[in-house]
Amino acid sequence: MNHKEGTIRAALGYPAFRSLLAGLAVSQVGDWLYNLALVTMVYQRTGSAVWAGAATAARVVPMVVLGPVGGVVADRFGRRGVMIASDLARLVLMLGLTLVAAAHLPVLLAPVIAALATAAGAPYLPCVSAVTPRLVRNGDLPGANAARSAVTAIGVIAGPALGGVLLLIGSPAMAFAVNAVTFGVAVAFTVAIKDRRAFAVTRAGAGGHAGLVGEIADGAAALRAHPAAVRLVGADILCSLVYGMQTVLLIMVARQAGLGLHGYGYLFAAIGAGGLIGTSVAGRVARLPQHVALAGSLALVGLPTLAMPAAHWAPAAILLAGFTGAGALCVEIMTETGLQRMLDDEVFGRAYGLALPASIAGIAVGSLIAPALVSAFGVTAALVACGAVVTAYCAVVWRTRPAGNTPAAATAPAVATAAGFAPMIGAPTVVMPVIAPAGPVPVPAARTAPPLSAVRPTVPLRLLAPDGDALLR
Repeated sequence: MNHKEGTIRAALGYPAFRSLLAGLAVSQVGDWLYNLALVTMVYQRTGSAVWAGAATAARVVPMVVLGPVGGVVADRFGRRGVMIASDLARLVLMLGLTLVAAAHLPVLLAPVIAALATAAGAPYLPCVSAVTPRLVRNGDLPGANAARSAVTAIGVIAGPALGGVLLLIGSPAMAFAVNAVTFGVAVAFTVAIKDRRAFAVTRAGAGGHAGLVGEIADGAAALRAHPAAVRLVGADILCSLVYGMQTVLLIMVARQAGLGLHGYGYLFAAIGAGGLIGTSVAGRVARLPQHVALAGSLALVGLPTLAMPAAHWAPAAILLAGFTGAGALCVEIMTETGLQRMLDDEVFGRAYGLALPASIAGIAVGSLIAPALVSAFGVTAALVACGAVVTAYCAVVWRTRPAGNTPAAATAPAVATAAGFAPMIGAPTVVMPVIAPAGPVPVPAARTAPPLSAVRPTVPLRLLAPDGDALLR
């Protein structure tokens, strides 16, 4: 059955992409149950919230610091081998963490192993994002990226639930062992994608003659060369900043709305539910002109935040929180899809390796800014400031209207059949004919081979976790 282009159902029509997505799904569930077990074990052994926080930080900081290096690795070596090596390294580290828990080894080893596992995973997401456009047609990229975001959101729900059950009937050691198994399953799904061309890097990207700093600089230059890409990354970082601020501000919003302390969880559940709705409509949003889609999505984040000081009724607060989740997820999916379309494959991993850590860092910065604003000006002023910044950026995006503004998906048929495109592994066998215009068909700039300095990111997903762990897979 044919499904509308750009939807999740259309993306799931590609067997190779389903394998990639299945590996991510298993991995996400394992990641969330592992996070719960890690914090629980450290707190049980130390009785210290500081130690528990250190364990969480050990999982986030390496991604921010080593993300650019992970992008270089994703562009320099075959991505299939990098993904398998990343999963196998984390499998071994999870077994080490299982031993720490079962044998009651020094608890200091727990955050150290967690940090090493995050470092080992740094190249994984740049590889996944670079491979995705080779597994689905250009017009179905929004649906593919929405499916990846939806998988992460489901992992956020299922992972802690499974982790709680494992801790109830077993121990943290059991949870770590189960997470190790998920890495093995993820390897199996990667191996199931038989055609290695989907994972190949271009010759220029694999050369590695510029040195580490030079290659990271190439990634930054690729982003700077595309103002639209910079706007997308800026919007995504801003949504991460808002999420980081929400981890603090929604505590006060919950009390103000009469939800009590438990209402904090309800509000974040609403953000998650809104995010799932955002993934379901992302394909339709992507068919709008980019400035309209991006400005509208940012408005869904900024305007409800501006209205939250007046939300003294619990359903209103929950609804407003849900709108922010939907808007943020649409921004995330648009950013992922836009970068995949705009930037050349040979430098995409390095650009992604800068954009993803910047987004994660936005969460941390927001969680630090919010308490300072509340202390200096109060909760209402902090919420208004947060919403005003997003709304102002929304206005900037709206005014920055590109010439000949058409939805990127509108060019998908030409792009999908243009010469020089990497073959799509597992694409549906029935392909609709494309009516070619008279004269030569121009190949879009995103898939030509411009100079390295002039070219080609759950973004994880900022869904639900104050520490941004959903981005770590």
